Amino acid sequence: MALEPTIDPSEVGVDPGRLARIDELTHAYVDDGRFPFVQLLVSRRGEIVHHDLYGYADRDSDRPIRDDCIVRVYSMTKPVTSVALMMLYEQGRILLEDPVSKYLPAFADPRVFTSGNQQRYETREAAREITVHDVLTHMSGLTYGFQNQHAVDAIYRTHGLGDFSPSTRSLSEEMELLGSLPLQFDPGTSWCYSMSTDVCGAIVEVVSGMALDEFFEREIFEPLKMPDTSFWVEGEDRCARFTTNHLFFGGTTSVMDPWDKSLYHRRPPMLSGGGGLVSTMADYHRFVRMLERGGELDGVRLLSPRTVRYMASNHLPDGRDLNDMGQVGFAESAMEGMGFGLGFSVSVSPQENRAIGSPGDYGWGGAASTAFRIDPVEELSFVFLTQLLPSSTYPIRRELQSTIYQALVD
Repeated sequence: MALEPTIDPSEVGVDPGRLARIDELTHAYVDDGRFPFVQLLVSRRGEIVHHDLYGYADRDSDRPIRDDCIVRVYSMTKPVTSVALMMLYEQGRILLEDPVSKYLPAFADPRVFTSGNQQRYETREAAREITVHDVLTHMSGLTYGFQNQHAVDAIYRTHGLGDFSPSTRSLSEEMELLGSLPLQFDPGTSWCYSMSTDVCGAIVEVVSGMALDEFFEREIFEPLKMPDTSFWVEGEDRCARFTTNHLFFGGTTSVMDPWDKSLYHRRPPMLSGGGGLVSTMADYHRFVRMLERGGELDGVRLLSPRTVRYMASNHLPDGRDLNDMGQVGFAESAMEGMGFGLGFSVSVSPQENRAIGSPGDYGWGGAASTAFRIDPVEELSFVFLTQLLPSSTYPIRRELQSTIYQALVD
């Protein structure tokens, strides 16, 4: 798929000169060694107005980044899984109020952590069961092992859950273990970024009768023409287009997962609906365009416009933002004025969030500093790709928000 601009940006209210400021920002990240590469695509009113790629798919071999390079999108998998689950919802095969245990019995009779540590702890009966809505919104009481903020996180780490180490368990085995562990809080009472979307993926498997990769391929990737999006990278051509992933730790950036010796070159035992996919700019842009267009692209409809609007609305109780919900896992300043829908963060107040945008703009990012955002009011979207963990290393997403919006002049 060609990714070149499809229109003179000025025809859709975008100043070409101001667009150049974005490249100055992102190229500096590559030139000073913070990012291995940057790839950014900006669209307005359905037209591509800016596409830039700069840097190296693999620095050690001086292999330049190309527009068809394959990257790990990590948690940008979550919106895909949420779409899959809502496709089943539209078919009347699930209800959002259904208890998760209806599909995954291991989640029956949940208990909440009250005291102790990862070796020995006390629990109490949860006020109610986890629902499908809870796992779509991360209000389930589940967590991630990498959070390092609560004793339940440590319990997860003792079992190798949600800590970036590759699981040797299948998805169903992972759910059996996850369902046996205590919750951080009663479902629906707080918000914590978590393995909830992996639970969504497991529900998709049970309800559809298909493995998650098969459902994604048949129902989403093939219809949307996303040939390079999958849970692993196979074949000589695709492997040659894979990128190296990096880790910033202790003030130093190093190779975390080389392109040619990556674990992604074989099918993983656990298909993670929360963070397992790889993709390309062309592929993920098509997924974003489908959402922008209300669930349809090139005559293929995955969801109704009303379902997409419902997903992209704030589902936190009483219109609260993530900070009001006791959010865990992100810097407080980035979550002020930000709500959460069914698979996306949703802007409640750009003023409180201290970032230019529109009420109702939505999107998400991945652990390797990738991100996308859709603004229905401005008819604007962008997708940003690179490969550096953790995503909190640099404020690139906040910087992109300001430099992209400043280019709008109509």
